[in-house]
Amino acid sequence: MQLETYISDLLYRYECVTVPKFGAFLTHRVTATIDDSNNTFYPPKKVVSFNEQIQNNDGLLAHYMADVEKIPFEVAIQKIESHVKTLKASLMQGNTITFPNIGVLEYNNEGKIQFEPSNHLNYLTDAFGLSQFVSPTIAREVYNEEEVVENVIPIAKRETNTSWPYLKYAAVGLIALTIGGFAASNYYINQIESHNQMAQEEASQQLDAKIQQATFNLNSLPAITLKVTKQSGKYHIVAGAFRVEENVDKEIEQLRDLGFTARKIGVNKYGLHEVAYASYEDRIEALNALKNIQKTHNPDAWLLVKELD
Repeated sequence: MQLETYISDLLYRYECVTVPKFGAFLTHRVTATIDDSNNTFYPPKKVVSFNEQIQNNDGLLAHYMADVEKIPFEVAIQKIESHVKTLKASLMQGNTITFPNIGVLEYNNEGKIQFEPSNHLNYLTDAFGLSQFVSPTIAREVYNEEEVVENVIPIAKRETNTSWPYLKYAAVGLIALTIGGFAASNYYINQIESHNQMAQEEASQQLDAKIQQATFNLNSLPAITLKVTKQSGKYHIVAGAFRVEENVDKEIEQLRDLGFTARKIGVNKYGLHEVAYASYEDRIEALNALKNIQKTHNPDAWLLVKELD
């Protein structure tokens, strides 16, 4: 029995894959990381963990096995239970169980299952094709700042008084040009600000006129009150799947009469129309609702994790 293969397949699409009476394999997304010690870059991925406390049957693994092996749902449950007994017996004997591409399971000193995840497979489909790589260390040259001593050339002493007036006139001219440049620059900046302010005021007036006109046109229309209720969430408790769409409508009507917020959630890969009791944003809330439905209404209900358009 290739139970680990079925679990591996489901981990690509779901955050929680429960093996009834054994435990659940969970995934959570981590961002890309860099190991500075060896200059290794790791892409984003799903990290797999194991929780022995979650053992209730949500039907996901059994339904998938039944679809793949073309066997009844009840037979799939029996095969899973038999395999779980074998796994527990092997662990009790002190053996280590290896699930390829998932991880290693063994009992610790306290008699609890200890899980060591495998890093050979990335279950994050968004990172498909990305792999880790090592970048060589970038060598940077550091230049020592050295004090640069320039040779100072002394100004030669003027020999006559004839050259000094020309230097004086040149300095005065340079100061005049600088003052004139600042004045021209300030004048240009003031002109630009004035133009921008006028353009902004004109645009505001045109916008106010359009808003008033639009308000007048809208006030002439009759008021309409709409009440729209839309379910959201990617966790759906599946009540059943039907080949004939008329049966879908009947099932939804019956479930709504019982107080459920039933709805269609699309067509699966087998061409069957699926009906959900309800949809939830929170996974824990969805699992609690599933347990209640399995206990009080439909033991074959199961949880589907799927983003709806």
